[in-house]
Amino acid sequence: MQADISVARVPGVENPVQSGGSAAVIPGLVWAFRVHSDGSSETLAIDQPIELDHDGLIWLHFNLTDARAVQWLANAKLAAPPQAQALLLSKDTYQQLHAVDDTIYGVMSDLMRDIDAATDDTGYLRFVMTERALISGRHHALSACDATRRALESGHRVANAAALLETIVENVADTMDQVAERVARALDAVEESILSDESVDQRQGLGRLRRTCVRLHRQLSGLRAVFHRLEQQNIKELKPGLQLRAGKLAQRLDSLDHRVVEMRERSRLLQEELHLKIEEQGNDSLRVLSILTALLLPPTLITGIFGMNTKGLPLTDVESGFMWAAVLIVVSSVAAFLIMKRAGVIR
Repeated sequence: MQADISVARVPGVENPVQSGGSAAVIPGLVWAFRVHSDGSSETLAIDQPIELDHDGLIWLHFNLTDARAVQWLANAKLAAPPQAQALLLSKDTYQQLHAVDDTIYGVMSDLMRDIDAATDDTGYLRFVMTERALISGRHHALSACDATRRALESGHRVANAAALLETIVENVADTMDQVAERVARALDAVEESILSDESVDQRQGLGRLRRTCVRLHRQLSGLRAVFHRLEQQNIKELKPGLQLRAGKLAQRLDSLDHRVVEMRERSRLLQEELHLKIEEQGNDSLRVLSILTALLLPPTLITGIFGMNTKGLPLTDVESGFMWAAVLIVVSSVAAFLIMKRAGVIR
């Protein structure tokens, strides 16, 4: 049964209220912060009604898998263009960033977060930002958002909405940098194993590392592209609190992407070297097998001759015939060995 919802008008966002007139608890919130004029942050209780009509900046972060949160966002009238609200509620995974009518909105990729660390899987942050509010949402726990939350709780100050979004993007870059550092150490270990002729098969681990590099590059190339495009737009016409340092962020992402591309190429070269090494080991095994086969051919021929059921076979009437046949077998193998060694087959 759908609740009776009325709308109370406040700056930045209109908050649905209960039918009794009191502010409603906002459903589906993961966390909420109020940033004061001095840059300090205040954590807001998500199980209590939140007063949105305030002189500071408010950050509401939603779990978009919660149907109640989606309904709330659909009913709340954001002080933003309709396409911004539509993108916030969509499932689009195309990275994009738009600056329209004193509103910045878009979709950014981030690494999903496990209990204790970032994973290699990709998630997406959707957000709508005005000068007074940042409304964001995700379908999976994201590393950069969680790092920003912890930074605000630890006393990190943000001057305005643009600085808050920049902090999130910086944490996206830091998280990917940490994953890249982990991949680099793993590649060092694989390279050392290959060069030391260890018998451990590194193909599966190296394939995972290369896949991680490909994923990071895909995310970073899309993210740096949106900030390069934003830098080319005339964002100085936006309000001061929305003027992102797009060039600085793009430069940081460019540097990180360049490092990831180098690791991707390094992992590809290590894969090729590993395949060559495995091929060489296979060739050595085939060479040994061929030599053994060649050494056994003359004795096989001799035993085949003496095994024929025909008259006139040599040594059939000699008491020491078996010994002479054994000597012939040994001599034939030795002769085959000497011939192959003289020919350079055996070193």
